[in-house]
Amino acid sequence: MDRTTIDLWVGIFVALGVAALLGLAMKVGNLTSSKIGETYSVTAAFENVGSLKPHAPVKSAGVVVGRVDNITFDASTYEAIVNIKIDKRYAFPKDTFANIYTAGLLGEQYVGLEAGGDVDTLKNGDKITQTQDAVVLEKMIGQFLFSKASEAKADIKDTEPKAKAASASKSANVKSTELGDAPF
Repeated sequence: MDRTTIDLWVGIFVALGVAALLGLAMKVGNLTSSKIGETYSVTAAFENVGSLKPHAPVKSAGVVVGRVDNITFDASTYEAIVNIKIDKRYAFPKDTFANIYTAGLLGEQYVGLEAGGDVDTLKNGDKITQTQDAVVLEKMIGQFLFSKASEAKADIKDTEPKAKAASASKSANVKSTELGDAPF
């Protein structure tokens, strides 16, 4: 092959690589087009949203039914207010639960909607009142380590009286042996 043909093929492969990286970046950033048509907007208040971001999916039964529009902080209640846009094709009861889940162990976070049993449905501008915060992995690890440390401390306290009693018994046996009494 001549030099021009090789340069052409290298250029094609580089262009395909750049296009693949761009597509991957858009997929990871949730910037790919969604099949959500007309929407209605609802809000939900959370004490901790973890690493939830705008454009994160809103799922129900594993199906994407909407997107997170924006996240703001309410300075009066010290809560994060999540504005959610839900496709109008999906009507959820007013007593719907909004939970923040993580896809996989360290994956992206998303809002999961669990429908309640109310006859009335959510309308544009309504607020979802039942929410569950994001599980923060660092906080869970800290609680686990603290509980293990507390158990270890309790085990040490439980063994101290036994160790003292064993030590006292041993010293009593030593004293009786020194006096000529044989332990039975």
